Amino acid sequence: MSVGRPLPGDVVEDAIDQPFWDACNDGVLLVYRCNICATSYWPAGSCTAHGMRDIEWVPAAGTGHLHTWTVVHQKYSKSFTDKPTVVAVVKLDEGPMLHTNLIDAEGTNLRVGMPVEVVFETIDEGAVLPVFRPLL
Repeated sequence: MSVGRPLPGDVVEDAIDQPFWDACNDGVLLVYRCNICATSYWPAGSCTAHGMRDIEWVPAAGTGHLHTWTVVHQKYSKSFTDKPTVVAVVKLDEGPMLHTNLIDAEGTNLRVGMPVEVVFETIDEGAVLPVFRPLL
């Protein structure tokens, strides 16, 4: 299903983020973690306390909580589906916030703090994107 959003390669050609996108193809969510203080980041960057001294991509639990969201009813492009799209910010259990879509949320009373889990969605162009669904 095409969702009318940029694909990983459309955003920026960045070798530092490539392991994240490769892991998505394998159904694994990664965060960029400082091995000195265990602070996690997304997208990749340097640790605010330790720079790039000892930082690497590591698997994340794939769970978090809904931080905020908006429901998009307007179909801005032919690539959007006819049903409303929930665009969300999820705070991962490891700490970073991730902009994503929330799926399988019809009929759910969305609320700040709602537990969510990652699932991986393959869109028309073959890209695999992490999206989240409520944990009920």
